[in-house]
Amino acid sequence: MLSFSTDDIAPEHRFEQWREVRGKSLFGVTIDLPFERRLLFRGAFRAHMVGGAVASEMKASAYRVSRTGRDIARVAGDSLCLSLQVKGGGWLDTGRGGLDAVRPGDMAICHSDLPYAGGPDSDSDFHFLMLKIPLTDEITLGRRADDLFAARPMESMRFMGPFRALFDALVSPDIPLVDPAEDVTHAARLALAARGRLRPNQPEVRAAFRAGLYYRALAIMARDKLQPELSPAAVAGELGISLRQLHILFERTGRSFARTLAALRIEMAHKLLVEMPSLSVTQIAFACGFDSLATFYRVFGSTYGTTPGNIRPS
Repeated sequence: MLSFSTDDIAPEHRFEQWREVRGKSLFGVTIDLPFERRLLFRGAFRAHMVGGAVASEMKASAYRVSRTGRDIARVAGDSLCLSLQVKGGGWLDTGRGGLDAVRPGDMAICHSDLPYAGGPDSDSDFHFLMLKIPLTDEITLGRRADDLFAARPMESMRFMGPFRALFDALVSPDIPLVDPAEDVTHAARLALAARGRLRPNQPEVRAAFRAGLYYRALAIMARDKLQPELSPAAVAGELGISLRQLHILFERTGRSFARTLAALRIEMAHKLLVEMPSLSVTQIAFACGFDSLATFYRVFGSTYGTTPGNIRPS
């Protein structure tokens, strides 16, 4: 994990450090900010490797940014970049005529080595996530990707839900991945399908779609894990697939739907046992969606090798 923050730098040097060391050397971009706002600048960046790709997160004061021909020559990447604007709006110019609006929640797909310029529509801070995937013929299935200027994926594409779920899983350091390298390849292929470079009916794209569906299912289970009535049928219904198709998604993981849900619930129970000593073991067991105390003790013991009472602070 690589992390950097301007908090430990004197205010008068923060923007210059961010621009020269992070902007030019690490990000391969040119950034600018009016002098009168530089003393107020703050920024934080973190990145981690995942399956051969780089997942990064940036939170910073608003500024103008561009990737010029000189930037590309200095820091070339030949990578597919998948990004999400979490917070902060603005504009983007890819040199094709006109400006594209950038809104919170927008995703974009582009090749790393094409020029662009962008800027904020206000002085508000921004929050940005990106997955940078080095390209190979195996990943692209021999299709061209080096001419993909930044653009949103096709919103009508039925792959959007699975694509976003797979992206969220890859950029988060906390979500357990089934196979990081394979999942990165799946994300790239869904992105290429979203930009019309791969056909949705190709076997490799269908496999990527199933991987994304699994992470969508996992997100639904994480969201609703405390509900005792959460069932495979409920998750399958939200995904718009059959019960059989849902169970097939979990075959790749080697762990069933029931075991996956139990693991999510027992992790939450462990957290509550440590952080909320005022709650009894029974209260926590039922609050975390277990339908019996015996099941809770059995799952807890097989997971942590001890009883719930033994992990509580003395």
